[in-house]
Amino acid sequence: MTVTGIITAIVVGLIIGALGRLVVPGKQPIPIWLTIVIGIVAAFIGSFIAGALGLATGGGFHIGELILQVVVAALGVFLVTGMYSRRSVRH
Repeated sequence: MTVTGIITAIVVGLIIGALGRLVVPGKQPIPIWLTIVIGIVAAFIGSFIAGALGLATGGGFHIGELILQVVVAALGVFLVTGMYSRRSVRH
């Protein structure tokens, strides 16, 4: 992966993670770096699922793929928030 690809993945991850975080109601006590990681992972998983469902054919922007990525990110934020907050309570 090139430096441009890494920077692009971080920017897309930030956007997808932020959108996923906005979808989840309430306060999420997780750091921004974790939101970015969730967003990057969600972008890859969402793209894979969209491709498998035939929502993302060819190159370019596909709204169905974006929606699926945000849903996966929201699910990731929800799950990680639950685990992160429980971990913080134990200490």
